[in-house]
Amino acid sequence: MSIQREEHFRICTWDVDQADRLTMSAAFNYCQEAAGNHARELGNGTEKLRALGLAWVLSRMSLVLDERPGWGVQIAARTWPRGRDRLFAIRDYQLLAKEGRVIGRGRSAWLVLDLTSFKPRRLESLSFTIPENHEMDGLVDGVKSIESRKDMGPSIARLAAYSDMDYNGHVNNARYVQWIQDVLPVEALLKAESLRLDINYLAEVKPGEKACIAFVQTENGRNPSFHVEGTHESTGKPCLRAVLSVPSR
Repeated sequence: MSIQREEHFRICTWDVDQADRLTMSAAFNYCQEAAGNHARELGNGTEKLRALGLAWVLSRMSLVLDERPGWGVQIAARTWPRGRDRLFAIRDYQLLAKEGRVIGRGRSAWLVLDLTSFKPRRLESLSFTIPENHEMDGLVDGVKSIESRKDMGPSIARLAAYSDMDYNGHVNNARYVQWIQDVLPVEALLKAESLRLDINYLAEVKPGEKACIAFVQTENGRNPSFHVEGTHESTGKPCLRAVLSVPSR
């Protein structure tokens, strides 16, 4: 059992945009795959939690792509747990080029959800331990709480369909990132040599439901930034908030 896990990937055609740059949603998928496999290795994976009537649910994540490699490039996703913060289990990430150079950095906050009551369970009440690894920082300023804004632009409705779903029966966390990418100005994403996404997952979206995604550009120039909000079409209640930005280089 290792305090870190490293998964290796070759970037596929569906992982890049038309500028041949790795998309943020593909990077989220790499991190999610590594995290799930490491949790299983540590003895607190999906199968064990399901047997207890529980599930891991991603609540917040921040990921910085310092570089956006293209199709066919080999990269690795490295991940490790970083203990607890109240109800959250914290997990960090690095994305690595083939020669070991760090090209991406991330941090996530996970909840353990009771599948009967749909309420979070306190981590100390569970029978497994979460390594601390406090000296290993993936992204120090990650998992930010994002406030709502009143100046949002018009929204685009997205139907939660078959290909959006994960094994928990709601929209997959990386699919939300695809939805965010799809509402933003294409040129801003194509030109960006680096990206940062901070996202808060606020409520699940189930099959057949519609989410209304809106954004406002909060910074202009060479380093634009976009605040994105998603709400349930039927209730108006929020399902996500995010900030996607192009970091200064």
